Parts: sequence; C-alpha cells; structure tokens
Amino acid sequence: MRAVIAPEPGGPEALVVADLPDPTPGPGEVVLDMTATAVNRADTLQRQGHYPPPPGASEVLGLECSGVVSAVGADADRWSAGDEVCALLAGGGYAEKVLVPAGQVMPVPDGIDLVTAGALPEVACTVWSNVFMVAALQPDETLLVHGGAGGIGTFAIQLAHVLGARVVATAGSPEKLEVCRTLGADVAVSYREQDFVEEVRAATDGRGADVILDNMGARYLERNLAALATEGRLVVIGMQGGTRAEIDLGALMRKRAAVTATSLRARPVEEKAAICASVVEHVWPLVADGSVRTLVHATLPLEDAREGHRMMEAGEHVGKIVLTA
Repeated sequence: MRAVIAPEPGGPEALVVADLPDPTPGPGEVVLDMTATAVNRADTLQRQGHYPPPPGASEVLGLECSGVVSAVGADADRWSAGDEVCALLAGGGYAEKVLVPAGQVMPVPDGIDLVTAGALPEVACTVWSNVFMVAALQPDETLLVHGGAGGIGTFAIQLAHVLGARVVATAGSPEKLEVCRTLGADVAVSYREQDFVEEVRAATDGRGADVILDNMGARYLERNLAALATEGRLVVIGMQGGTRAEIDLGALMRKRAAVTATSLRARPVEEKAAICASVVEHVWPLVADGSVRTLVHATLPLEDAREGHRMMEAGEHVGKIVLTA
C-alpha cells in the first residue's frame, strides 16, 4: 500500500510516500480501504518530531479516515466487508489501507458523502469528549472557543450553539471572524486587536465563560483563568503557545474553577470506543439533519500531503484539509 511517513523530522518536505506492507486485522480489528483522511495539528507536530505515536500505533501519520471495510478480524463481527464507515485513529490514516480497533469505527452519518466523512471523526470526538463529556457544558452557559475558524473550532461553535449555549470565539482575520458568526458564534473576537478577557466579560455581564476550549496552552493560561466564570472549566487540548506557565492557585480557588488538560490520541482503546459510541448517539443525528457540519477548506490527493501541511501551518485554512486516496 502507499502511505505517507516522515522518516526524519523536518518541514513539510520531510513527508514521503512509501510502499508499506498491507495490514492484517487481528482480534477486534478491521481494515479499511481508505477513501479520505484529514490533516490535523497533531500530524504536523509528529512530522516535526514533537509528537510520536503511542506505543504500538502506526508510524504512518493520520488520526482519522473514512473508507470501506475490506477485512474483519475475530470478535469484530459488528462490521462486514463493504460497509462504508469512518474511524478515529491513533495513527495510520495517511495510507491506502488502515488498521483500526473495531470500537473506533463509526457509521457514516446519513446524507454525508464518504470524502467529507474523512474529516469528521477527530473534530467530533475531540469536541464532544472535551466540551460535553469532560467540561459538561450546559444550555444557557457560555463557551469560549479559541481558534474558532479551525477544524475543531468550527465544529465546537456549531455544536455548542445548536445545543443551546452562548458561544464566544476568537480568530485572527475579519474573514475568519465572519465565519465564526455565520456558524453560530454570538461574539467573535479578534485575538490580534481585542482582549478576549474583556470581550468575554462584556458579553456575559461580567460573569465570564463557563467553559473554555483552549488550543494555546501556556501563553493563554493566565488570561483564560481571568476569563473563567465562578465554577468555570478550562479544557486545554493544545500547546501551540507553549507547555510551561505559572498558575495562580488563589485565583483558581476563589473561582472554584477547574483546569483539565487532555489528549485523545493516547487514551486506552476502551475509552476511545466509549467516546465514539457517544458521538454516534448524540452528535451524528445533528450532522445528519444538517445542524452541524464539518467545513472542508481543500481536498488534495494523498501525494500532496506536503501541501496540506504547508496550508495548515500557514494558517490559510478555514475548517479541514482533506487528503484522498
């Protein structure tokens, strides 16, 4: 099979297309003939040598895919050859054939084409697990989403909006701010020209955000704590702004707030299967009826993975960058 790997750390040019052995499913596993996968920030970090796959996971890049089931291992009889599905992965998505635990395979939502489905699993599982399962966002609460025009941000805005929350989103250009508003953000904040702490307070009559979904990490920690409401929940899912920062425990205690840092990729298979099942139950109906959608900025052939990574790192995209087999 053709697969994209990064034999040595580097820029987008470090990605190469290699011929690798076809995978064979073991117990509880299935093999998909990949139709589409998508570029995620974690892929660019892995290419740079900063985010190696978990033990036992494929060295091939790619945390999600869609495709057609081609082989089924023992104890994976929920799925059959020919099923059109999508899947959450610990790695391996940038390949013509993908090995995946059966519990991380999901049906394609009704009405969604197989290429678009390749851009759904990572954003849906990340947003649902962090904003709703971990942070327990409730109707009428306020969610602050950083990076509102990215793949995760665009999905989080829509899902929170349709489930009755108020949404504040940050983005870096007038065009991206307008995308956030179109998707359901009540307030769109330019992180280049405005103070999101002040804007959140103004939008909530001084109360603050009940939940913050943060992809920046250290750089935003102090300001995120300032923007939190009493009993607020900050969920850190990325470290684009660094890994180390001081935290004012007094401020945290006064607000009775919580800070959680999570990674979906390294979770045990059983936990990821539970997340996938919850996504199918709660999120897929909203995707099927058009209430929530994944935005696809560009679709490229697998051989152009370098260009997909360049686009991601240049910040040119709104939504997802898809690669097709």
